Formats: sequence, C-alpha cells, structure tokens
Amino acid sequence: MTFRLFNTLGGRKQDFIPIDPYQVRLYCCGPTVYDRAHVGNARPVVVFDVLFRLLRHQYGADHVLYVRNITDIEDKIIQAAAKNRETIEALTGRTIAHYHQDMNALGALPPTYEPKATEYIPEMCQMIEYLVRAGYAYVADGHVLFHVLSAPNYGCLSNRSQDEMIAGSRVEVAPYKKHPADFVLWKPSADDQPGWDSPWGRGRPGWHIECSAMAGSLLGDVFDIHGGGLDLIFPHHENEIAQSSCSHNGLNPAHYWLHNGFVQVNGQKMSKSTGNFFTVRQLMEEGFAGETIRLCLLSAHYRQPLDISRAALQEAKQHLDRFYQTLRGGNFLPHTVQIPSIFLEALEDDLNVPLALTRLHELASAINKADEKQKPLLQAQLKNCANLLGILQHPVEQWFQQSHLPQSPQALSDAEIKRRIEDRVQARQAKNFQKADEIRQVLEKSGIILEDKATGTVWRRV
Repeated sequence: MTFRLFNTLGGRKQDFIPIDPYQVRLYCCGPTVYDRAHVGNARPVVVFDVLFRLLRHQYGADHVLYVRNITDIEDKIIQAAAKNRETIEALTGRTIAHYHQDMNALGALPPTYEPKATEYIPEMCQMIEYLVRAGYAYVADGHVLFHVLSAPNYGCLSNRSQDEMIAGSRVEVAPYKKHPADFVLWKPSADDQPGWDSPWGRGRPGWHIECSAMAGSLLGDVFDIHGGGLDLIFPHHENEIAQSSCSHNGLNPAHYWLHNGFVQVNGQKMSKSTGNFFTVRQLMEEGFAGETIRLCLLSAHYRQPLDISRAALQEAKQHLDRFYQTLRGGNFLPHTVQIPSIFLEALEDDLNVPLALTRLHELASAINKADEKQKPLLQAQLKNCANLLGILQHPVEQWFQQSHLPQSPQALSDAEIKRRIEDRVQARQAKNFQKADEIRQVLEKSGIILEDKATGTVWRRV
C-alpha cells in the first residue's frame, strides 16, 4: 500500500514522496519551557513519535532526520521567572529536564536534533536582515515586523482570507503596524529583560522566526514534513510559511503539513490558560504508567479531538494488560519476524492507529488460541507491531509488578513480596496449607495477586 498523509496544505490525503529517500526530514514544534507539560502538550510528541518510528522502519533509522525544537526565550518564560523570583536559566533548565523525564516516560524516542531557540539568534538575525532588505519586513518603533501584504501566498495553509484570519485571531494591535496582521520578527528588550545585540538594537526574537531559523539551519530551505497541533495552523505555521518562503525564492519550507487534534476535557480544549488540564507527571503520580498515558493518547485518530479522562486511562491500561498477558512466558525472537502487512497498511493510511490497535487485538486473540508451536511466531509479530506504536516496551513481569512506577511508602517492596512468596512456597511444601492461604490473603489485601504456574509463582500489582 502507498504511504498516504493528510496534508493541511491542500486539505487532502496525498501519497508521501520524500524529497530524498536517503534523508527524510521531519520538523515538529516543541515546548515553550516555562512549566510542566500537560497531556495536551504530550499528544503531538506521541503522534509524531509514531510517524518517526514508521519513517525509520520504511527508510532506515539512519535515513530519517527529526528536529523538535525547544523555545527557551518567550514572554511567558520571562513572566514565569519573574513570578518565581528566579533566573530564566534556572527556570528553563529545570523545565527542560522535567520535559525530558516526562516524554521519556511516554516512550518517545529522542529527536535527531533538539535545538534551543537561544542557540540560533545569529541565524534569526540573518534571516530578518534579508527580509528587511528585500522589502518583506520593516522597522518601526524599535520593532522589526513582517508585512503580510508583501507575501503573495499568505493564507495558503489556513485557506482563509486575510480579513477572516484577522477577525478573532491572536494579533497584537499596535499603532506602529502597517497592517493589523503584521507580526513581530524582533522586539526591543528592557534592561531587566533578556536580550541580544542586533542591527535594530538590543532585543529578542519573535516566536515565529525561531522555528523558521532552526528548521532551515538543520533541515535545509525545503524539507519533507512539518508537524504540530491544530492550534498552530494560524498564526504560527502560516507566519512560518510566509517568512521562510519570502527568504527562499517563494518555496514553501515543507511539502507536507500535519496537524493533530486537540486533547479535550469534558468537550473543552485542554489549556493552561483555562486551568482545565492535568500534567503527565500528575497522572503518573496517581499511578498511571507513561505507557498507559501514551496508549490513551493514541486511542483516537491523530487528526480527531481526544477526550481524556481517568476512565479512558483505565481502559487503556486494561488493553495493555491484555497485550502483555499474551506475551507472558513467551520464548520468541522478534527481530527475526516481519511485521504483518495488514498492520502496516493501517499506519500507512494517514497513521490510522485506532485501526492498527484493532489489528493488535486480533493478533492477541490469535495468540490465545494458538498451540505452543505457533505461539512464538505470533508473539514476535505482536511485539514488532507494538514497537512501531511505542508500546509493550517493558519486560512482561516488570509491567505486572509495576516496577516501572513510583510506589507509595505504604506499598510492599518487590523484595518483601518475594520473601513472602518464598514463605508460602515453604508452607506448601510442608503441607501447611492454612499458612499458605493466609499469606496469599495478606498479599491480596495489599494489592498483590499471585498466579501459580508450572514454572513457579508469578505476581502482579492491582
């Protein structure tokens, strides 16, 4: 089956044809690091991680470049640092470390490059200088602004007229603008604000120019795929296209523009500004594994809205429990087995992960019905399919014993559980079945379930 992606630029599914199959290039807008990532922030990371895995599978791991930036200079960061009475470096350093911890817990592979905006200030200034010289930008009241009327293709991504885009959009009204939709490329910094020397005075970049400079520097003037959330289509990605294409002979910086739908809570978009959000860390502290959160984020098609709840997370955990159960006691070699075409076809149809998960459940059912000769092959197929989705990444018993999760101080340690299981084994060998039953019951009250198998006793937390 041909690999197809829904391209926001044009509004339809298109066959994916890389510019260079030996160097497929992907850019995704990353976090603004002033606070912990909420689940809505995590969805694009998980979505584009699946795309990254699929591209690596199809073209080879050494032939895919993935850039996901970090915005470490922005007004929200300045405000948060001032509120916390700490330096910007302290705030961004801590937040980046937390972000890496949380995304790693979600099973996201690290991108090939993870540039910080503050590392690319010279490249931003160089791009801005060209835009000013070419007449696409102008200097006014200490600011450098991009003049949207100078860009002939402005509006090509959101497919709206300028009047429609301006109405109700997040555009700053300022008397020094030639047009209400003109956006800032460079702004002056006060003495107590971070800033860099530039031809227009000490200042700092606007948000949009950051991504254009970083993507262009690391992936070239034109690359394959640009991804991000649905809310970035306008103004962020529209502005990226305008300034990048005007800098590069009218060429759109990306051939395919992909956008994931919102994460919702009770039908409302999850947002820090409205307070209806929960962070990845918060959910993990409640006992939800990162892999559970990941599967929940993949449960709806990436372009559709996703309503997330504790009930949905519990359902995701039940699905993972079922998959892990089918791998229990397996003796298989996944790297020697190909991924079934019926599974790949689902992902190749615009990342149809819900259909791919249906194929996984069908495979799990086949494993449960298979004889001991067939089972290893099917288990290897299940494991390989799951790897493309970034799930089933834990050793099976570790998953059931929840060794990958932080335990409460009241929880029995793994060592204590194993000691009590050994006491039970000895009681059974001595035919003291009453004591053996008492040990089982005590463990059950602590949330530990025992399963006696031919090879010994295994246990899991509930």
